[in-house]
Amino acid sequence: MNIKTYAICLYIIIVYWISLHIPHMHSLFFPTLGAFSLLFITRPFTKAEVRKISFGAVVASIIGSVAVYVSPGVLSLLFTLLIIIWLIHKFKWNAPPILSVSLVPFFTQPPLLWVIPLSVGGALAGLLVTLSAAAYAENKLKSSPLPVKRAAKADSDTAI
Repeated sequence: MNIKTYAICLYIIIVYWISLHIPHMHSLFFPTLGAFSLLFITRPFTKAEVRKISFGAVVASIIGSVAVYVSPGVLSLLFTLLIIIWLIHKFKWNAPPILSVSLVPFFTQPPLLWVIPLSVGGALAGLLVTLSAAAYAENKLKSSPLPVKRAAKADSDTAI
């Protein structure tokens, strides 16, 4: 496993802990965060594509939140699904978790309209910062010289 894997696991655990222990931050943790994490570390995306996908997720959560606020029924769910699928195709947001994020307001029923979009935006921003820091750390480790222990072991192996 690489550093990014450990970083996203730690990040998701921290977000979950925050959502459990701070009452107003309950919606910060949503299951699709794990799907976005896996998507971002398993596919080669440019920074622009990752930002575009994150923006699409926030837009989808806004549309889902507005739809639930207007009417929490089946027709608003249908409206949300059709609009988000159309947006995914129109803007080439190649990320299925975007559709899932638009459905979060339908099962959490937040008390305020802006809670889910703000939570999605904040959680994804934190994820992007975490992945950037992990990528930076991986690059530093790859470019650094071998530690003394490993070099000494390699010398002892060749001496035999």
